[in-house]
Amino acid sequence: MRYRPFGASGAAVSSLTLSLGAEAAARGPNPVRDLVFAGLEAGVNAYHIERLDPMLLQAVGEALGHVERRLVWVSTTLGSDRDFSAERLGRSIEQGLHASGLGWFDMAVLDRPAEDELPQTSLTALKAMRKAEYVRMLGVSGDEPVTDLYVSTGAFDVLFTPFHANVPWQVRSRMKAARDREMSLFAYDYFPESLATERRAADAGGAKKRGLFGGWGAGRGEADLERPGSFAFLHRTPGWTGEAICLAYALADPAVASVLIRPRDRAHLEDLASVPERDLPAGLSAQIEMARVDASA
Repeated sequence: MRYRPFGASGAAVSSLTLSLGAEAAARGPNPVRDLVFAGLEAGVNAYHIERLDPMLLQAVGEALGHVERRLVWVSTTLGSDRDFSAERLGRSIEQGLHASGLGWFDMAVLDRPAEDELPQTSLTALKAMRKAEYVRMLGVSGDEPVTDLYVSTGAFDVLFTPFHANVPWQVRSRMKAARDREMSLFAYDYFPESLATERRAADAGGAKKRGLFGGWGAGRGEADLERPGSFAFLHRTPGWTGEAICLAYALADPAVASVLIRPRDRAHLEDLASVPERDLPAGLSAQIEMARVDASA
């Protein structure tokens, strides 16, 4: 595992953050605890709780209770139910801390608030909770134009943003604006469905079909590999999966403090945890950039 400086305090955060949400909660408390233990064994010290589910909070709190609290970084999402009132946000934090036994949240992240969803009273209440150290930092997530407005306020310490090989220029511009305001960046959605579905073209890449006069010509899959903007090569790089390449690409940006991962199980987590130690094959970064430019064009 690699670690990166984070925030004004200079604290070190693991380059991967284990994010736990509805899918993890559906498996029950024992698999959640096992996944957190696997994260600790892999050197992950950053954990994000996507929903304030009492069972999920308790399972994460019990697993992290085996290490000194100040050695791990725990964040949580607020406002998933679209209620950003001061009363609701305050109650959510208090209930979350009670269920988890964590003592404090290192960061509270507002979930994609719309322009008219976050009243000034709520922001004032969050700042008061930060001053009282119920939370240490405030963050905001989103990739809509209104997210630029929240970045520009200077009220937040962290931006949670999608970031992947084919992310649009608007997201890159927002990331730069956040960095200019000394906000830290956490990246999610590093392997979106649009890139995952390129596997079909990669799998069909060697397929041939008989031509009109009996010869063998290029199949549709091979044509897909050659079309401008295709990322099918992500799935035919020896020794790498498409997901691992996309994760390594996100980690290569020094502005990103940590990338959120959602592993299915312990084996998947161990595979992802090995990526920060690997270097992308020579020439692959350039190939990604060319495909990204072609896709934009």
